[in-house]
Amino acid sequence: MSEVAAEPVPMPAKRRGAQLIMLALAVLIVLGAYANVGLALDGTIPAGMLTYGLGLGGLVLAAYLVLAKFAPWADPLILPLVTLINGLGLVMIYRLEADMDGASAANQLMWTALGVVMFAVTLIVLRDHRMLQRLTYTAGAVGLVLLAIPALLPGSLSEVQGAKIWIRIGGFSIQPGEFAKLALVVFFAGYLVAKRDVLALAGRRLLFIDLPRARDLGPVLVTWGMSLLVLVFEKDLGTSLLLFGTFIAMLYIATQRTSWVLIGILLFVGGAFVAGQLFDHVAARFNVWLDPSNPIYYGNAPVCLTDPPTDPMCSKSFQIMQGLFGFGAGGILGTGLGQGHPDKIPLSFSDFIFSATGEELGLTGLMALLMLYALVVERGLRTAIAARDPFSKLLAGGLAFILAWQVFIIVGGVTNLIPLTGLVTPFMSQGGSALLANWILIALLVRMSDAARRPPPQAIQNEGMTQVFQR
Repeated sequence: MSEVAAEPVPMPAKRRGAQLIMLALAVLIVLGAYANVGLALDGTIPAGMLTYGLGLGGLVLAAYLVLAKFAPWADPLILPLVTLINGLGLVMIYRLEADMDGASAANQLMWTALGVVMFAVTLIVLRDHRMLQRLTYTAGAVGLVLLAIPALLPGSLSEVQGAKIWIRIGGFSIQPGEFAKLALVVFFAGYLVAKRDVLALAGRRLLFIDLPRARDLGPVLVTWGMSLLVLVFEKDLGTSLLLFGTFIAMLYIATQRTSWVLIGILLFVGGAFVAGQLFDHVAARFNVWLDPSNPIYYGNAPVCLTDPPTDPMCSKSFQIMQGLFGFGAGGILGTGLGQGHPDKIPLSFSDFIFSATGEELGLTGLMALLMLYALVVERGLRTAIAARDPFSKLLAGGLAFILAWQVFIIVGGVTNLIPLTGLVTPFMSQGGSALLANWILIALLVRMSDAARRPPPQAIQNEGMTQVFQR
């Protein structure tokens, strides 16, 4: 019986065909957008359209073949959705390449290729995701080391745009925090599976909420302290909020206790407030958030008057205001691909690519884009519900949540709903570290989806016998 379960079971031909059609449709939409940009900019279809189309199509086909071979029962929607989002990111970077230095569609296509390679390698090497549970504390140690390295390096090797989140050596740079989040989600899942019965015990009751026992607050306090250290020493509000929010969400999934969520919110808000009172760079971010149009900073710092401003903190305010102007210029339907002025938005190819997209595709286009992200998250949560063991449920739920949470943090930042952070839009912003890490995240979801959706051996045998009798 175990030998039968270990053998790859092919997905029904109709499902494979439907997935291939959806992948082809995603590539065609991307090529249509690519042609639209060229026609808007130069009046002609881009000369490199065939190269980009063949490149993206070849990558998608390779990913499909690996998935069909090593995860045949995986959710058929995840790969087409991610392909479409990644492809639209390539189109926007190509559009920005003409107006801004630093944007390069060719480099982004190369990173996409490496991301697909990492996706394939993860599926081929990780045949059973449950083995990750045995690496719970190893994953936690690796995640902490990856988070700590930039903080320990001198600013010349780690600081970009005021945040110490990089490792830069010569012309090579990497953001280890992107990979740390995956390792820490694995650690959170393994730890909470082992401790969830203890963490679910109730202590005193306050109003309508059952508070946890005081002795069980240790893991939350440790994670909270770690997130504040990231906020203070690496000046990275985004990663701090991402990690602590993910842990609290996974803790809620494991215990089903609302009190953990409330305690987590109070801890983070209180810690951020205290950090804002003690550390200038934290206070500056909150000042920009509260009044980006007229930021007056700590001490005797002047009001931002230059355009563009030279002071780093004034620059943050300038970025937000230009992004908001871009949203306003786009309106409901947008100016059209290639017909806006995203060059006026600083870092529109990385931190503010969502603002640039909003200017040219409008509110309608942004709603469609957010719906694509929501569908990926929904398929991840569906995988968590269908998973057959607690570790898989927590890991799938944590990975789906961290993707949704990251989108919320970056969209909330550029729309000034929350303070601006250093996170990037998944699969769209230019950069290699985030793209590679997110493709690995998708591979993990696909692997767990395959395990959750794969029929038991007896069901497969019965289905085969039914088909024989029908013939």
